[in-house]
Amino acid sequence: MSDEQRNTVWRFAIIFIVIAAGFVAVLGKIIYIQAVERDEWLKVAEKQVPASRPIQATRGNILDCNGHLLATSMPQYYVYMDTRVPALHEKGGQLFTEHIDTLALDLATIVGDHTQAEYKTRITQAYKKGAKRLRVCDHRINYLQRQELEKNKLIRKGKYKSGIFFEDQHRRIKPYGILASRTIGGIYGEGGSGNSGLEKRFDKELRGEDGLSSIQKIGGRYESVTVEEAKDGLDVLTTIDANLQDIVENALTEKTRERNAKWGCAILMETQTGYIRAIANIDRTKEGEYFEAQNHAVQRVEPGSTFKTIALVAALDDGKIDIDDTVSVSRKPWQYFSVKHTDAHPMDTLLTVRSALAVSSNIALAKLITRSYEGSARKFVRRIEKMGLTDSVYCEIPGADKVRIDVPRDTVTLSKMSYGYSVEMSPMQILMFYNAIANGGRMMRPMLVSGIQQNGEDVERFRPEVVKSSICSNRTLRDIQGALHDVVWDDHLGTAAKKLWSRKAQSNLVSIAGKTGTAQLFIPGHGYSSRRHRMTFVGYFPEENPRYTCICMIEDPQYPYDAGMDCGSTVRVIAEKTMAYTGCYVYREGERVLEKR
Repeated sequence: MSDEQRNTVWRFAIIFIVIAAGFVAVLGKIIYIQAVERDEWLKVAEKQVPASRPIQATRGNILDCNGHLLATSMPQYYVYMDTRVPALHEKGGQLFTEHIDTLALDLATIVGDHTQAEYKTRITQAYKKGAKRLRVCDHRINYLQRQELEKNKLIRKGKYKSGIFFEDQHRRIKPYGILASRTIGGIYGEGGSGNSGLEKRFDKELRGEDGLSSIQKIGGRYESVTVEEAKDGLDVLTTIDANLQDIVENALTEKTRERNAKWGCAILMETQTGYIRAIANIDRTKEGEYFEAQNHAVQRVEPGSTFKTIALVAALDDGKIDIDDTVSVSRKPWQYFSVKHTDAHPMDTLLTVRSALAVSSNIALAKLITRSYEGSARKFVRRIEKMGLTDSVYCEIPGADKVRIDVPRDTVTLSKMSYGYSVEMSPMQILMFYNAIANGGRMMRPMLVSGIQQNGEDVERFRPEVVKSSICSNRTLRDIQGALHDVVWDDHLGTAAKKLWSRKAQSNLVSIAGKTGTAQLFIPGHGYSSRRHRMTFVGYFPEENPRYTCICMIEDPQYPYDAGMDCGSTVRVIAEKTMAYTGCYVYREGERVLEKR
């Protein structure tokens, strides 16, 4: 073998060794990566996978009993522009130059948060910088504005040529404004979960299920592709009637403003079903304006004299007293151990149990209840519990307070309980009790929601619910109904009857029966105030065949105060307008008569 041949062999050998060494090195690196760095590289690979984004489900509607929107989610849109799209830069940016003026003009005209010149400058600067995601408008636009913008010649060419695209956000709105606002409730931010009222109680049904989109490369560009469709939320059908709600809110607001009260609350319930047809709350601001701030309807307070009816039902049904029994009252306070009981309408006379309720005598009630239950106060409370007032079944508003009726430690406390102190109830619970009296003794659960719907079809239906089939005997019921009639129609004793120029709860158009309540306000550090009160009237109508029960409560009205005049007259206005709206009765012009339709 010649030297030249040997050199050739060596060259091939060296090349082979180098190739083999390289192969071994690559193979070793592959093995090392798979065995040692596998997890690290998998993480890197995952980061390169196009991101997935949630598709927000549209929150369901809250509707009144007639299908009118009380709360709904309206789409609003952010307007963005990708100034890098190739079509805008072709032929020296001819497309951009031709349309920037009309685009800026339409934005200024339709959206209006900038002038045409400002829009043009803003978009042109972003175009020169190659902005990927320019927010064209400062604020979101609505659907009608989007429709108008989409008529623009540049935007009509589509986002791949114009660079303009819209991103939707759902905003929760209440078409009727503050109408039943606290009861409807609210949500956290935009598209968040419910934080109060029915929005919170039925958040799961309203929220729906979000979908999923994925960013995928299509035709050389990354596009959002729907992987899983969003499932929109269900609709909540309430028992509220928007028209009756308007009647109740206007009557309450007018009286609360007139009396310069701290707050007011009014609720209208359908007697036979327990459906809440209207629920209004109004608070006074430091500036003297009024708006809905708290849901007083479900916050417990000392009920005052409206509790006298509850106390008498217990004593009558236990056979402790009879409706025609008499009790002496006087102008002087009645001293009972350490407490002096006084009357708002002092007189020296004998009162029957029936007239004691009509005139709302504290002394009479304190005497009757202490004599009936002295030494057996626990029995008094247990009898009240049997009426269903303390049952856990209650309305759908989250956080609604429960009744507080504790067994009194002594008979002094019992004597104060007889006319509504040392106990606490919400206006809704007071209404529930009086509604049972109107409903032949049958206590219904207050209901704000009658069903869940999807596209107008029932998914679930909630039927009226009975709390107690009977709160007392028929005899007791008749006796109490007679006494509540006198409260409004006995012009001599009735606290809600016509006095001089004031009709209070007496109506020429609809017969009303009910009870007034006046409670002194407890001022921390000072005790009970003799000049600051909580006024109430709760009643039902028409008395001969009750269809509705209504309560009005007003906190701290200016002096002089009168529950019959302040709250009784408010319920009267609500009753008259409710009966006219529902078509049960009409008023013949010029004649003060009722006429059935």
